[in-house]
Amino acid sequence: MLGIIGGSGVYNIDGLQNTRWVKATSSFGEPSDEVLIGELAGQSIAFLPRHGRGHKIPPSGINFRANIDALKRLGVTDIISVSAVGSLREHLAPGMFVIVDQFIDRTFAREKSFFGNGLVAHVSMAHPVCHRLGDHLYAAAQQVGIPVSRGGTYLAMEGPQFSSLAESELYRSWNCDVIGMTNMPEAKLAREAEICYATVAMVTDYDCWHPNHDDVTVEAIIKVLFENADKARALVKNVAPRVHGDAKACDCGCRSVLQYAIITAPEARDPAMIEKLSAVAGRVLKK
Repeated sequence: MLGIIGGSGVYNIDGLQNTRWVKATSSFGEPSDEVLIGELAGQSIAFLPRHGRGHKIPPSGINFRANIDALKRLGVTDIISVSAVGSLREHLAPGMFVIVDQFIDRTFAREKSFFGNGLVAHVSMAHPVCHRLGDHLYAAAQQVGIPVSRGGTYLAMEGPQFSSLAESELYRSWNCDVIGMTNMPEAKLAREAEICYATVAMVTDYDCWHPNHDDVTVEAIIKVLFENADKARALVKNVAPRVHGDAKACDCGCRSVLQYAIITAPEARDPAMIEKLSAVAGRVLKK
């Protein structure tokens, strides 16, 4: 099943049928909202509003663990994250989409792992997104005429305030391409849950570094967000059959990262943690 995490405008897709809102459950608390389940060209799709319908939850208040755990329990195998970002590069103008392939995580007030005391695991984040999904997204964007850039580094900041000019220039010196507040620890948790994950970063502004553009305002961002919503819906509609028909999906390395990641000896594992991780890590813990 394909999962989409993003804003409410994304799931108003022509052709989406048999829709229903489902109250998703998680052993890590309450997800951001109910999940909209529907069918697109015969494929099941799950949409989760990251901030809740009406944008009620700030970035630091999102229960990322519950969101990913709930989607895993619903049977989601692939996640496309649709996210608004600021651009740190001249050529990435507002209205462009960036298929991100790297992250720098500067968040500090969020739970970043499903694992912990009683059950320890270490997964690789060297390549934090699914290259296979990224290829599908890039091809789909090109087909529907969306201006898109393949590859880029996403700086995840804590927020909710936007960057200072000094911070923006610092991140540019680090060779970051876009900046946002929501894709970390989301990408880390998807990796721990063995779910393929890719980010569509929708550029809304030039952050505050660009001398010829005004500083970031919510009003300006919302204007571009509405313009990007149509593109995002077209992208999801086009990429869904590509993901569904991918014969190589079952062999994707994202789906087996826990195979040798759990370091706690079987006899030392906390039974309560094993139960809590029944969806995320059940594949390897049941052995």
